[in-house]
Amino acid sequence: MTEPHQGAGPVVIPAEQLRLPGGRTLRFEGKDHGSGVSFFLVISNPGEGPALHRHPYTETWSVLEGEATIRIGDEDVVAHAGDTTVVPPDTWHAFTNTGDGDLRMMCIHASPVMLQDDHPAP
Repeated sequence: MTEPHQGAGPVVIPAEQLRLPGGRTLRFEGKDHGSGVSFFLVISNPGEGPALHRHPYTETWSVLEGEATIRIGDEDVVAHAGDTTVVPPDTWHAFTNTGDGDLRMMCIHASPVMLQDDHPAP
């Protein structure tokens, strides 16, 4: 983990400091860097995606490349490169890469700290 940004000038955080172990996805938690938001920069293979979960704040997704099928509550929507989706607070959601290639998606958490409840197994 890097030291929080103290306002001493611009800071570049190298991607390798944010990369999740063994993967391509980056995780940025705002509190560690003096920011009021957090994000995942997801890079996933076809068929991959997180299980149902929810957050106590909004999550905004911007698809940068590929196709994602996104479950929001009881509905599924399909988003492509350039599309943005907003998930309301406390709403169960998940996504899957349903394209033929990589999915690159920015998942912005409206919080300096990521808080998540995982859906109980059926």
